[in-house]
Amino acid sequence: MSATEVAEEKRLLEDSGSSHRMGDRIFYGAAFGSGLLILGILIAVSAFLLAQSVPALIAPAEELPGDSSSFWSYVLPFAFGTIWVALIALLIATPISIAVALFVSHYAPRSLAKPFGYVIDLLAAVPSVVFGLWGIGVLAPAVQPIYVWLTENLGWIPLFQGPASGTGRTALTAALVLAVMILPIMTAMSREVFVQTPVLQQEAALALGATRWEMVRTAVLPHGRPGIISAMMLGLGRALGETMAVAMVLSPAAIISFALLTTQNPNTIAANIALNFPEAFGIGVNTLIATGLVLFAITLVVNMLARWIIRRGNNA
Repeated sequence: MSATEVAEEKRLLEDSGSSHRMGDRIFYGAAFGSGLLILGILIAVSAFLLAQSVPALIAPAEELPGDSSSFWSYVLPFAFGTIWVALIALLIATPISIAVALFVSHYAPRSLAKPFGYVIDLLAAVPSVVFGLWGIGVLAPAVQPIYVWLTENLGWIPLFQGPASGTGRTALTAALVLAVMILPIMTAMSREVFVQTPVLQQEAALALGATRWEMVRTAVLPHGRPGIISAMMLGLGRALGETMAVAMVLSPAAIISFALLTTQNPNTIAANIALNFPEAFGIGVNTLIATGLVLFAITLVVNMLARWIIRRGNNA
């Protein structure tokens, strides 16, 4: 190889390295800028909520909506209703989402698994107002006789104490609607985690004589535990912030009650904002924004708790 050819090859290598380095710098700058942008948006939202909430936090009781003695006594029933309804929805959706994800990933034939998974994913595209209409027009009338039976036969349990709602628009109905709404995303995340279980671990369990369920219990579920927790926390975050479906289905009141079937049900923060914001003015607007700040803090705590649980599970 001549000296000219060696110099040309060296120049080409330097040009290639320079272009790669330029691409790396561009990618790094874009990724770093995106991270800063998200952080800036979060700080801006937090600053807005704090600034708009201060008048409600320091306002005298007579200026606050309702008969509240302070802002905290006003927001406490709504915070309770938000967490209570979301937890009931999560309790209903979690076993169903895990079962559906396992069916799609390990039990259903390939010809059925793919279209079945598509149908589940399509539920995530249904608007909230459609779920609300379905809850009012279909679900509530269908479950109302069941609520009557529960109050008559299991009314000694505080959750099922009566009298039962005559319309079926109860906290349990709202939780059922929320469970259907968070089911697709929880199922999709769980399915992706289950599919990524190492094949060698599954084959080893089967080779040792394990049944299909024993293989799932000893290999798939332990491997997918962090993903299941992430799916649960993501579904819980969606349920905490849901507005229209809960506002349409729930028969709300500013109370703290664990009863699931009565006419008077604890309202959620998001639904309360949606119902009252159009007519609010003055300090009422600041009060509703302050309740939004409380909801923001609740979701932040939920996400921090989820990260702590996942980190602890990975280190165990």
